Amino acid sequence: MPTATPTSLRDTLQRARKTRRISQLELALRMGVSQRHVSFVESGRAQPSRELLLAWLHELQAPLALRNVALQQAGFAPVYSGSELGAAVLAPAREALGRLLDAHDPLPAMVMDAAWNVLQMNRGALWLATTLMPWLAELPAGQPINMLDAMLHPEGMTRHITNLDEVAPALLAHLRDDASVVPELQPRVEQFAEQLQARLGKRALAPWPRQMAPVLTTRFATPHGELAFFSMFSTFGTPQDITLASLRVEHVFAADAATRAVLDAQLAP
Repeated sequence: MPTATPTSLRDTLQRARKTRRISQLELALRMGVSQRHVSFVESGRAQPSRELLLAWLHELQAPLALRNVALQQAGFAPVYSGSELGAAVLAPAREALGRLLDAHDPLPAMVMDAAWNVLQMNRGALWLATTLMPWLAELPAGQPINMLDAMLHPEGMTRHITNLDEVAPALLAHLRDDASVVPELQPRVEQFAEQLQARLGKRALAPWPRQMAPVLTTRFATPHGELAFFSMFSTFGTPQDITLASLRVEHVFAADAATRAVLDAQLAP
């Protein structure tokens, strides 16, 4: 079931702390206040100052949108704005994103928001997506792509992963971490977990092992042979806009020379 939006400051602060798996004592030590005061604020018996509340939410690395909600619940004005990505004020950020995508080409790279909506893709990402999921090319022009929905599709990219037993636990852990911050993702994430288990059959969807190779390589069976990739994510440093705070760039790298050769051949200028 979807997680309800917190309706009180007490609920917001408790959920934010538990999401980060931080105890009241640890949070108190970080902020330089007593555990008793943290307990009183979380129970609604004490009201935090604006400065304490901002420090509290900063220590919990709460999303900027949630920080605004908590401030309003406490009777303070929100601090963070949320501009459309196309707004003039975000032009330098858009240029930076475009440069990142272009510089990574022909290797795939894409910009996604916290809900896994794809906002921008370079040539490599578009080629890889349509190679693994040809039905994407049939979508109406301009229709947004949500990568979680694309993975849930009966012909989603996970059908082509040859080492799914290695990749599934890590991918699911990543998605569940995101759903802890964006609760509306939770029903689809759990649906995806069921889909993964069905595809693995009797093989258990075990917890993600911590002793493994330096990077997790995902291997796909494609018409061009097996392609192997690993990913790296980048985000804006100390964003002060809700939209920018939600964005991340996924940079996909070829894990072997054969994969790089296919990309170079398929995406030659």
